[in-house]
Amino acid sequence: MKMGQKILDIGPRWHKNKEGTPTMGGIVFLLTTVLLAILSCLVIYLSGGTMRIIAGFLTVAAFAVVSGAIGMLDDLVKFSKKQNQGLTAAQKFFLQLLSAAGLLAALYMQGAIHTAFPIPFFDVTIELGIFYYPIALILITGMINSVNLADGIDGLAGSETFIVSLFLICCALTENNGDVSILGALGAGCAGGFLIYNFYPARVFMGDTGSLFFGGLLIGCGFLLNNPLILIVSGLMFILETVSVILQTTYFKITKHLTGTGKRIFKMSPLHHHFEMCGWKEVKIVTVFSFFTLLFSALSFILEYMI
Repeated sequence: MKMGQKILDIGPRWHKNKEGTPTMGGIVFLLTTVLLAILSCLVIYLSGGTMRIIAGFLTVAAFAVVSGAIGMLDDLVKFSKKQNQGLTAAQKFFLQLLSAAGLLAALYMQGAIHTAFPIPFFDVTIELGIFYYPIALILITGMINSVNLADGIDGLAGSETFIVSLFLICCALTENNGDVSILGALGAGCAGGFLIYNFYPARVFMGDTGSLFFGGLLIGCGFLLNNPLILIVSGLMFILETVSVILQTTYFKITKHLTGTGKRIFKMSPLHHHFEMCGWKEVKIVTVFSFFTLLFSALSFILEYMI
């Protein structure tokens, strides 16, 4: 069954040429993760070890798969409706909140939750107490949806995910965190391998299946490192996509209420579409965004571990 991508009429008009491109390629990430988890459990079992050794890996891997499954449901609804509108925002957010709560509960039972939030680069922690959990839920759902928003042009989400995954590997190796090392390698391997087919002109899209999987994987690693805020810096280009949408929507509503005519800050949101409307080619946008992701990741690592 060929899952052809539908293109929104409100998007850049030239994106209509991409309609019909096979989507839901992200299902490969889910299958790869499940296979890796099974093999890891088998190795631990045969070596006589305990699953506690890879508890963090299994928890975040399961969360990433569940996040991807939510995206897959969204993709299937789009396909059944034959339009680029799947689950409602409320439905998707509710499912994401449930899965995020499950992640926090699992990490709490493993003793991996620390309610003192570390502030990257300053060697300072802020004790949040019970407020840790709602803030954590916002961080988790926010990061997942930021990666999802970045998946609007060929190769963008995959390129940025590849770089941030390499950053996480470097962090994990520095801290001797085997769980995050494996998960980072999983993210880099999936993203890098998929880019062969997803870079412009894309032969297949990852769909929400893939982008939500990647978002779940990255933020899950941040919590395993007990430093999720560092992803805001390393993954700043993801965050800016979300910020651009919030600013655009808020400004439009306010100006419409005050003047009767809604005005926009950007030519189009998310941010990468603004640059498209300015005449930038997709390859240029991906190159520039990837460069800044690499720059922010390098600065994050240097400031956190080398100064």
